[in-house]
Formats: sequence, C-alpha cells, structure tokens
Amino acid sequence: MDIRFEQAGATFGDRVAVEPLTLSLTERRIAIIGLNGSGKTTFARMINGLVRPTTGHVTINGLDTVGDGEDVRSQVGFIFQNPQNQIILPILREDIALGLKTRRLPVAVVDDAVEAILARFGIEHLAARRAHELSGGELQLAALASVLVTEPEIVILDEPTNQLDLRNRAQVETTLRLLDESVLVISHDLALIEDFDRALMFHEGRLAADGTPCEVIAEYRKIAAP
Repeated sequence: MDIRFEQAGATFGDRVAVEPLTLSLTERRIAIIGLNGSGKTTFARMINGLVRPTTGHVTINGLDTVGDGEDVRSQVGFIFQNPQNQIILPILREDIALGLKTRRLPVAVVDDAVEAILARFGIEHLAARRAHELSGGELQLAALASVLVTEPEIVILDEPTNQLDLRNRAQVETTLRLLDESVLVISHDLALIEDFDRALMFHEGRLAADGTPCEVIAEYRKIAAP
C-alpha cells in the first residue's frame, strides 16, 4: 500500500474540511480518529476519490484519485458507517455478486467467487437472507464480503463497531485483525485501534497528531476532555 497526499486539501464552499497536507501512508493497519466534524471522514474519502482534493493531489499506488478514478476505486473499497445503506439488492448472495457481474465475468467465475467469500467470513448460512434480517455484526460482515469479493488491495471502514453490542463488536474486531488487505479504520472506538500500526488524529480540519496509537490516543484524550 502506498497512499500519498501532496499538499492535498478539501473545501466545501467557504468551509475548509481538510487543510492541505503532505504525507505518505504505507502501514498495513492505520487508524483515523478525531472529534465529530474534525475532517477525518473527508480525509478518508479523499483516498478513494469519493471526495476530490480542491488543492494538491492524492495518489494510490501511483494512481491519481482524479485522473485514474476508476482504477483507484478498484483498488480501494469503502464501507460506510451504516452498512445497511451499502447493500443494494435484497438477497445477500445477489448483492455480493453485483460488483463482479458489472465486470461481465462468466457466471461460473462469479458463483465461485461468491461462495469463496461467504466461506471466508463464515456467513454461508446468511447467503439467502435479506439485509433487514441481519444483525449489526452480520451486516458489517455482509458489507465486507460485498466489497472484498472484488479483491481491492485497501479497505476503508467508517465506524465499523458503531452501535454494536459486545458480541457483534468482538466479531468485527476479530475479522479486522485477520484481514489480509491493508485497512484504514475511522473510529471513536479507541480500544479497537490500540494495536494498529499507525494512527492519525484530525482536529478542526488539520492533521493534529501522527504516530503510534498510544501516542495519538493520548493527544486525542487531551482535546476530547470536557
């Protein structure tokens, strides 16, 4: 994984969401933390082109997120804060297959890939279920399966443990730990990211801390304290 920001920033009208910054991200597991409205989600969305930089540029493995947008999105999967909104088709198996079918792959290839990803996450028993029938943890796994079946190198997750009970949270945490793909996680769940390789903290639109999770969490607690 080679993510590079070159004086890249983002504004929405008169509001600066992310101040221009230059940095390189190569670690396998990176956490992104900060208060609500700090710019962390905008920063993450700049990585796969969901938000275009208004200054500078962002590259993923040498590909520009604006000029090479389609290729970038094939390498970077994004799982939104509410995974239920990400599942488009009513039946889970059909939804997982959708990303492959848009590539016009042979039916047998699609079927094999879907079966393999269901088995990888141990959710074969959910294949015929509807999204509204799934628990919070099952929805996260379903969203992961739908993204990872297309084999991105990098996956970004926005608050993957938000509103999960302890059992589902533990299930998602274990799954993230075992992923082979490079992972960036936006989270307020500090325990989830304690063993990550690197952490970034955003505050009022700027990168305010960058280091080990222990170091960055300590800085975050200072600004989060009432």
